[in-house]
Amino acid sequence: MSQITTHILDTTKGKPAAGVTIALLQQAGDNWQEIARGVTNSDGRIADLLPNSAQLELGVYKMKFYTKEYFEQDETANFYPLVEIIFDVATTEHYHVPLLLNPFGYATYRGS
Repeated sequence: MSQITTHILDTTKGKPAAGVTIALLQQAGDNWQEIARGVTNSDGRIADLLPNSAQLELGVYKMKFYTKEYFEQDETANFYPLVEIIFDVATTEHYHVPLLLNPFGYATYRGS
């Protein structure tokens, strides 16, 4: 399993959000460098965002969820075209960064 995993639950539908593009970026000074990109599967998950053997440097990272395209598939009006979650990788352990999503709000937490 990748050191970083994620999943998205569409809380309006009560179902996983499939087909959402997600980018993982690493902070580099005042800039961000994309280091991985993937698309959620039918279960709303990306388990292989990084190769299993990849070990992230300690530091600040951002997951960028491209939500506008997801909602446009169903012609659903929405407020957030992107959701960005910034977090600190302080150890070499696994990090699970889930997103609870609806057209006009979202929430996240550190998963397991």
